[in-house]
Amino acid sequence: MVTVLTEPRRRGGFLVSEADGTRSREVGKFINSGSVDVALPAGMVIGELAADGSFVGYTNAGTLGAQTAIGVLWDNVTIPAGTTISVTYIARDAEVNAAELQYVAGDSAGDKTAALVDLRALGIIAR
Repeated sequence: MVTVLTEPRRRGGFLVSEADGTRSREVGKFINSGSVDVALPAGMVIGELAADGSFVGYTNAGTLGAQTAIGVLWDNVTIPAGTTISVTYIARDAEVNAAELQYVAGDSAGDKTAALVDLRALGIIAR
């Protein structure tokens, strides 16, 4: 019998290069007001809600801020139900592997292209 092992996404595994020190990184918050834990992978393209400044997965079809990509999630995170957590994300001056970026289910190729345009404006270049 063959055992198949699946390695989870690794912290910063999508990153090709970043600015010196931690200049490329920022810390922000995810709020989970639901009743189920939410897990997000490293490399998830994120947007920021205008109402409270919290992060959500980017979706070009979104509203209220989710439709503008503001960075890439640095590490795998699980947001427990009913809590707020702080997360590190790549916010500027970095090169990323486009094939390693993660998106909300249902985002089309056009949606992903729009996200890459937003990221490029921040100095996050997909290769």
